[in-house]
This record gives sequence, structure tokens and C-alpha cells, in this order.
Amino acid sequence: MNMTPGEFRIVESLQKLGKDIAKDQLRYHRRRVLVSKEFTFDAAHHLHAYEGKCKNLHGHTYKVVFGISGLPDEIGMTVDFGTIKEIWKKEIEVYLDHRYINETLPPMNTTAENMVVWLFERMETALQTEPYCTSVLEGRTEFVRLYETPTSYAEARREWMIDE
Repeated sequence: MNMTPGEFRIVESLQKLGKDIAKDQLRYHRRRVLVSKEFTFDAAHHLHAYEGKCKNLHGHTYKVVFGISGLPDEIGMTVDFGTIKEIWKKEIEVYLDHRYINETLPPMNTTAENMVVWLFERMETALQTEPYCTSVLEGRTEFVRLYETPTSYAEARREWMIDE
């Protein structure tokens, strides 16, 4: 369809599978693509062996961003955003949101640097287990970014986690 810039057009009919587009046309390519989803959580913590304000109990509204890649399935989807959300809700958030994370995370100093590696490991483990490994074609965690404040974050990348 040729349209001129700024042209406004009302759709006359919706495209129909089997009539206007064939099922084998739904997957446009077979290349790995990254999708990203972010979540927030509120948690309290304190740091050990640190002389600064963070040695005292305090809280943050954290933001975590997951970058997950996969190969497209027969309808052209690599990783369903709903799958990432399901993993977050069932496998990760329960340990973090409105928690004292010094108690709920494995024994560690709850620095952003330690937590982002734990987040990477949790997501990567989930993607390799049922039912997620069957719903995501060659799904893998590419990066996790954990914001402790709006301007400060730690990041774990696949090449640092897997290849080293």
C-alpha cells in the first residue's frame, strides 16, 4: 500500500489469517532477537563492612531490566513478555518485594553488584527449566540491569556471566 506522508486513513477491514496472510508468513525471519521487560520492587536492606549511610537499615524502590533473547517461533515471537512477567512473579519477586532482603536472598552483602548477579542467575535458571524452556526457543538471559536509584545501577551481561 502506498501512502503519502501525513495521510490519514481509516482501516476498512482487519487482516485475516488464512485469507490475507498465510500461516507460514507469520515468521518473518530466523534471527535471534532481544526483548526487554522492566519491573520495580520496594525493599529494605543494609550493607555490612561498609562505612557510609548504607550501613544503616534503609529502603529503595529498585528497578530491574531484563534483556532476554530467543529465536522466533512459528508466529514470529521470540519471547512472550507474559512469560518474562510470569518468571518474575513466580521465581524472583517473592524474594524481593516489600522484604528485608538481607534475610530473603542467599547469604551476601546486598550490594547492587551482588544482587544483579543473583537476578541474572534466577532468570537464566528459569529459562532453562520447564515450562519456560519449551515456550522460548533457545531463550537466554543477555543482560540484567538493577537500578538502586534512578541514576545508579549495576549490570550483569551474558558474556561476563557465561563465557568467563
